[in-house]
Order: sequence, then C-alpha cells, then structure tokens
Amino acid sequence: MSDDHTRVRDFFSARAADWDSRFPDDGPAYRAAAFELGLPPGGSVLDAGCGTGRALPALREAVGPRGTVLGIDLTPAMLEAARRTGRDRAGRLVLGDVARLPLRDGSLDAVFGAGLISHLPDPAENLRELRRVVRSGGTLALFHPIGRAALAARQGRKLTADDLRAEANLRPLLAGSGWRLTSYVDEDARFLALAVRED
Repeated sequence: MSDDHTRVRDFFSARAADWDSRFPDDGPAYRAAAFELGLPPGGSVLDAGCGTGRALPALREAVGPRGTVLGIDLTPAMLEAARRTGRDRAGRLVLGDVARLPLRDGSLDAVFGAGLISHLPDPAENLRELRRVVRSGGTLALFHPIGRAALAARQGRKLTADDLRAEANLRPLLAGSGWRLTSYVDEDARFLALAVRED
C-alpha cells in the first residue's frame, strides 16, 4: 500500500465511529445530488469512496429495487460504520481501492464520489479508472454537501488557486481523463460537478 493510501486509511479510520454524528444534516443534499445523476430505473451506480454509505440509500432510491448499487471504500472502519447503520441493505459494500476497481469495463451507468477528489493520490489516473468502468455516455458526480468556501472556513483554511475542485482546475483535469464537465455548482450549501464519459 502506498504512503498516500496509508494516510487516507489512517485519517478515516480515526474518524469512522463518529463521522455521521459530525454531519447529521447532510442527508437531503446527498439525495438531491444522487437524483441529479439522472440514473435510469434498474441502472447501476458506484459510490466511490463511499465511507459510511451516506449516499447509498439515495442511490438505491434512484435506481429502484432492480438496480445495482455498489459502495467501495479503502477503509474497513468506514465500511463497518456503514453496516452498523444498515446502509449495506441499500447497496453492496466492497473493501477496495478506486485506483484499481474490481469491475469490468463499461459495467456502470454512473459513479458518485462524495468528497473523493481531494483524497485521490493521482487524480488524473484515478479519474481515468472511474471512466473505465462507466459505459459510453455514463456520468460522474463529484459532490460535497457544502461548497469550497464553506468547507475551507470549516477547516480554518483559505481557498488556494491550486484547489482541484475550482472549475478552472477541474474542467481540464476531467477532460484529460476522458470526462466532459456538463454542470458545475459551488455554493455554500453544496458542491456538485457533473461530467459525462467521452469516447
């Protein structure tokens, strides 16, 4: 495991037990973002870096009972927290790495990533891996329940020009990884960038 992976796993392992209680009001934002993916009934979606599985119930609702919902995370403690809440009933939980997904090429309609982009060790390469598992014309949602400025204020830091989620940085990063940015919202109440897989 790389140092980056170890740091991410250690960071989230230490916070898994009380993660949901720290952010108890995020449910509606997750639900709204899941529905903006435009998933078809019976569709298939991956929650990449699913953490405690907060998006899984909304993704299940979006694809319906015949759809496929997967949640993959690098941190066993986060997946265990998802099981304790019963979110594993909304989707199948898998211990895994978004850098090497155990999925066939083009097997999904969409990927949902909440808070994911800032924790990717190699964003361009990792976004290409997400693209690999999505069908042609499939979608990617990069989401956070609060916007960049609100998150920076919460963390006691300033926004910087090198923030990957800034539209000026994210658009070319996605394009170089085979995605076309179709929608970008960065408000205090949410961050949501939607992209389509380009062939």
